Amino acid sequence: MRVLVTGGNAGIGYFAAEQLASAGAEVVIGSRDPAKAEAARAAIRSQVSGAKVDYVRLDLADLASLEDLDPGELDAVVCNAGVMLDHPPRRETADGHEMMFGTNHLGHFALVARLLPKLVPEGRIVTTGSFAAKSSSLDFADLQSERDYQPKRAYERSKLAQMLFAVELDRRLRAAGSKRLSVLAHPGGALDSLTPSRPPVHVRTAGQWLRGVPARVALQGKDAGARPAVRAVLGPDVAGGQLWGPRTFGLRGRPRLEPRWANLAEEAAASRLWAESVTLTGLDPLG
Repeated sequence: MRVLVTGGNAGIGYFAAEQLASAGAEVVIGSRDPAKAEAARAAIRSQVSGAKVDYVRLDLADLASLEDLDPGELDAVVCNAGVMLDHPPRRETADGHEMMFGTNHLGHFALVARLLPKLVPEGRIVTTGSFAAKSSSLDFADLQSERDYQPKRAYERSKLAQMLFAVELDRRLRAAGSKRLSVLAHPGGALDSLTPSRPPVHVRTAGQWLRGVPARVALQGKDAGARPAVRAVLGPDVAGGQLWGPRTFGLRGRPRLEPRWANLAEEAAASRLWAESVTLTGLDPLG
């Protein structure tokens, strides 16, 4: 099995890559930074004897960089990479899109369009969403926060868009009679302070660990946060359109299948988002 993990050089993406390699998968790290990708490859190999880890350069904030992407034939793609900006001002991608919407959603929309021909007939596209999107909603009159930019809300909407795309992709794959699966996952509440060290990718100090201990009651590390996505890639019982998340209140614990959130059931919004995304990227994953 060969799996591309976007953003596999850090955070949840790194641990998804490590866990997939531990399960015997050949992992391809998708990253815009060769040095960070190489550091992640070395860290995985230090943890997993005989791990097979490749690297491809991709920048989800620059759609032109995806045109000649060639990771080889794939069994699965984990759409994990993303950005979260905490403060104004509003920033834009190389294509002129709001940075979080353009990277987290449009970048993956374009990536899937480019990679579907390289995905095996029964392959899986796993989208890593966020618990932060659970109570969000899209504003189609200001889809890219041009009139009213609030970073936290823009991030939540970008992750909701990413998850709605995954739902709509599954619906269209089913309608086309495809055996490919589009599956959703989310990490719950995953903190750096609860994440084990993987030098030089992540180094947790004793002080950070101590400060994070109280949060362990309700939250977890990014290693645990990666498990729902890995379960969605490897599970023999996984079906298209499912949502996998942590067992305890959706915040921590072993992966479990959970009901899709109410805002992920808005079919009209998902269909409209698809059409808007085709216009903005010039690509249609199933066109």
